[in-house]
Amino acid sequence: MKRYSTFIFDLDGTLLDTLADLAASVNYALGSCGLPQHTTDDVRRFVGNGVRVLMERAVPQGAQNPLFDTAFATFRQHYLEHSLDTTRPYDGIPQLLAELRQRGCRLAVVSNKFYAATQELCRHFFADTISVAIGEHEAEGIRKKPAPDTVVEALRQLGVGSEGAVYVGDSDVDVLTARNSGLPCISVLWGFRSRDFLIQHGATTFALTPQDILQYSI
Repeated sequence: MKRYSTFIFDLDGTLLDTLADLAASVNYALGSCGLPQHTTDDVRRFVGNGVRVLMERAVPQGAQNPLFDTAFATFRQHYLEHSLDTTRPYDGIPQLLAELRQRGCRLAVVSNKFYAATQELCRHFFADTISVAIGEHEAEGIRKKPAPDTVVEALRQLGVGSEGAVYVGDSDVDVLTARNSGLPCISVLWGFRSRDFLIQHGATTFALTPQDILQYSI
């Protein structure tokens, strides 16, 4: 079994259970615009490609809806104010990250969540273990996942190359991001997508619990 010294983690559905807060902000934005709301399971299916795509899926007719820009702006503002209401690390995640750091591994987060929220959540929950956190940051010309840009930028900020690095995520977007970045991928099974779904989208290596990831570390 190959072992790795650098771990690049997805955030939502991998390190943090953010679903309830995302769903609350989606429905707040939709309700404020008089648009129909969604169940939490609906929102689970919508996430993974960034918050704009999340709202395009949530709003009827997506970006073509004349209320879309208002709903999207309302969502962003509400989520920035409420992203910590119920969000928590999955059981075992803080211990996993601490053990990886203890073993000398380098850790980073790359997310399609907008940059400010990614930074805030990582500072709040993982200040002692995550040294690099990158969200959607198109102002600097860094394309979001599944493009490899955020992974490449994370490796650059960590000061390492792709050798000895692995990508860890919970979605089909993460599988494709790893492939586009030239990295192996560990797909976690506690997140927003099922094992069958992940297999259908090319996943081959799985972790049932956070503890399982330790077997791949140096």
